[in-house]
Amino acid sequence: MGQNCSASGRAGWVNTLKHPSNREFYAYWDKARANAAAPDRSSLAPEPVRHLLGDIFVLAYDPPAGYPFRVAGTRICARLGRDVKGESFSSLFTSEAHREIEDLLGIVAEETMPTVAGITAATSEGGLMHFELLLLPFSPRAHTPLSLTGQMAALTEAPGTLTQFGLTSWRHLEPEITSRGPRILRKMEIARGFMVYEGLR
Repeated sequence: MGQNCSASGRAGWVNTLKHPSNREFYAYWDKARANAAAPDRSSLAPEPVRHLLGDIFVLAYDPPAGYPFRVAGTRICARLGRDVKGESFSSLFTSEAHREIEDLLGIVAEETMPTVAGITAATSEGGLMHFELLLLPFSPRAHTPLSLTGQMAALTEAPGTLTQFGLTSWRHLEPEITSRGPRILRKMEIARGFMVYEGLR
């Protein structure tokens, strides 16, 4: 199910990302996968993106457990006020956004579909932060649990620890493959109230 994507096409997708850290992480992930739909997790070494690791995470593909953190960067843990390894990623989101983010994570992992989303989070000091959330799949391996990675890059800053995450927009970074279309459409149909935007605000 790999994609044969041209270099110029990939450059166009990465340039649509707002945050430079997300552009850099996507480019590294894209180089690691070569012509495949997604890279093997073992092909992504931490050293080339060491300066980004504070905002990078890895999630286990475990829908019943809410896609728990397998790895969470130090800045993510600091913003949340605790070590979140093993905690559910989707539980960070409000009840209104919980189902939508889980549907989106399922599409990223199952359909190897790199995706970017706009999210917000309330702070303990009464503020609001905006993030560009990058979600990137890993290729499946036999006898190895499926997982996905990503980066949560802050577009604004506000004091306090984060809570009550919301999903404001999302879009896939690459063209949908025809053979994947029906499954994606079924997933989108069950995401009640899931608003799709052409670009992030």
